Amino acid sequence: MPESTSAKKTTLELVERLDEDVTFEDIMYELHVLQKIERGRRDAEEGRTVPHDEVEQRLDQWLT
Repeated sequence: MPESTSAKKTTLELVERLDEDVTFEDIMYELHVLQKIERGRRDAEEGRTVPHDEVEQRLDQWLT
């Protein structure tokens, strides 16, 4: 969700895109995914990320 777009507008656009027979659970899932994507974008913009090389090292440690 771009910063200039409000959560309300994004939600309304989402609901308009969904099929007529969508369930409440489907809507909640889609909103949850949008929220997680937005949080990830903010984290990336604010430098709260882990470099790819470090992720690979961590995975190697966890998987051995």
